[in-house]
Amino acid sequence: MSHLSIQATNAFFYYQDVDKAWAFYRDVMGLETAVDYGFAKIMRVAHSSYLTLVDVASGMHSADEPKSVAIALVTEQVEGWYDYLTRLGVPIRNPYQRREGSAHDGFVAFDPEGYYLEIERFNLHPENETLLPILAALPPTYSVGGTRPPELEIRATVLWLYYNDLARAEQFYESLLGINLLVDQGWAKVYQVTGSSFLGPVSGEKGMHPATEQKAVTVSFFTDDVNGWFAHAAAHPDFRLRTPAVTDESNLVHIFVGYDPEGYFLEWDTFLPLPPNERLLQLLAQP
Repeated sequence: MSHLSIQATNAFFYYQDVDKAWAFYRDVMGLETAVDYGFAKIMRVAHSSYLTLVDVASGMHSADEPKSVAIALVTEQVEGWYDYLTRLGVPIRNPYQRREGSAHDGFVAFDPEGYYLEIERFNLHPENETLLPILAALPPTYSVGGTRPPELEIRATVLWLYYNDLARAEQFYESLLGINLLVDQGWAKVYQVTGSSFLGPVSGEKGMHPATEQKAVTVSFFTDDVNGWFAHAAAHPDFRLRTPAVTDESNLVHIFVGYDPEGYFLEWDTFLPLPPNERLLQLLAQP
């Protein structure tokens, strides 16, 4: 696995009004637009973590499918984020309450079409003893515009995915991506995929979402070796291909897509050195 690179992780979210979603993530959340393809906007969330907002008219999913995903924005300023988002009237799932002795604190906000944004802090706790030094060494990202206060950082993301068979999902990602378990919360696990991007398989019986057959999300991995990943993934016994070969998207990206054991779409992307991708490629090249 050491020869197969992952430069960053990405999640595709799907919208009926992609421009409204874009305004929220750009102006309220203060994220940088790394690529604007019109029908899709790639937003940089953390140093090596991205979120792509897609117009459902051009995407692989419907906005009516269950949103069986949550993205956690890992930060030390949970209280500051809560004050900021509530002041702007962003809908909140549950009021924030700090819990003494808890392994983590946070709250969940809704984006314009109902995707869950969890603002989360991992606290000093035996459960997090391996994770905390990693988080402390990561470069934070700050607002690049809009109304987000300049002191509010995002240090990492955790993409939470929801499963009927959590053990099978763990085994799948460990063998496919060559990653090791970092945090074990019992019914939720955390794996580091790149520096600031983490993957969190969750039991659908206990998580914020149930496990569902359809899912309004695609998980993707940015890489400079899409062909190498295709050969590796196609040979995995628990991975099913959606595209039978590496394909070309608009002469800008080489991709392939498949399914994990419970139907999450997984995509690998290699961005070509062309003007629309210039800023994204600069960001991906940063150490």
